[in-house]
Amino acid sequence: MEFGTIEREIYVEASPEIVFEVVSSPDHLKQWWPDDARYDPTPGSTGEIVFGDPDADGAIVPFTVVDVLPPRRFSFRWTHPAGEVAAEGNSLLVTFDLTPSGGGTLLRMTETGFREMGWEVAVLEQQYREHVTGWDFYLPRLVPYAAALEVRA
Repeated sequence: MEFGTIEREIYVEASPEIVFEVVSSPDHLKQWWPDDARYDPTPGSTGEIVFGDPDADGAIVPFTVVDVLPPRRFSFRWTHPAGEVAAEGNSLLVTFDLTPSGGGTLLRMTETGFREMGWEVAVLEQQYREHVTGWDFYLPRLVPYAAALEVRA
């Protein structure tokens, strides 16, 4: 296994505009991925996403918006050490690319930067596998959420 890039494609029965909001807006993001999200969806904005209860084994993860091209692309860096500027080598880059397809949207998610983190092999493999498991759990949750927003629109 290469442990370099995670790629997933899913079809969402919602317009690219709605799917873009679902992957870029903190209010929508926390409906399918983290328990909380605090950032401004503009390039260079920093903030955090929260998994679980931070007072009880939860995690607060630094988050930096990289690219915002509505309704085609949203990307961010995360997992960098608190207080450091996110950059290649200290963070992972997640990109959501959205393409109109039929009456909905083809969403392609890529996460890169695992090898550049400088982790020893065992840590690299563990982190990679944890992220694969996480995306396999969380990304499918986006589909019915975005479709429900489409119905309301």
